[in-house]
Amino acid sequence: MHSELFEANVNTPYTLASGDRLRVIVFGQDALTNSYSVDSAGRISMPLIGLINSQGTTTAALERAIEGRLRNGYLREPKVSVEVEAYRPFYVLGEVTTAGQYPFVNGLTIQKAVAIAGGFGPRATKWTVDVTRVIDGVPATATVPLTYPVNPGDTITVRERFF
Repeated sequence: MHSELFEANVNTPYTLASGDRLRVIVFGQDALTNSYSVDSAGRISMPLIGLINSQGTTTAALERAIEGRLRNGYLREPKVSVEVEAYRPFYVLGEVTTAGQYPFVNGLTIQKAVAIAGGFGPRATKWTVDVTRVIDGVPATATVPLTYPVNPGDTITVRERFF
């Protein structure tokens, strides 16, 4: 499958995508400081500077992009801080009690994600699952153990076991 892609992806900085909610602080500018949701096109919309692409960028890169836009005719020395206020959801499909979309929390493993989805169904394979994750804009799927960490936006598929 693509497990080597997954392993290489573990220690890379978090990249933003549709569904993330960001807290943008523009120091000394209360009118610009707010929560912004990343839209389906991967952008946030801010007063004065409009749409800013955030798809696939880190919070640090987005800070620099916002500062650059604000410096271009609006503020002399803008200082911007961006943090993830709420991560995009993850999905659990297949042989679980309640398949669906769930809010991401830090420290989530496959086992905890399955528990959030009501646990394994009666016909579930209970030792590995398939995880689909977008890496560098491309969906990749790998079979992983229950101890594997979950990322925001992951789709976990619990397969049916064969008797």
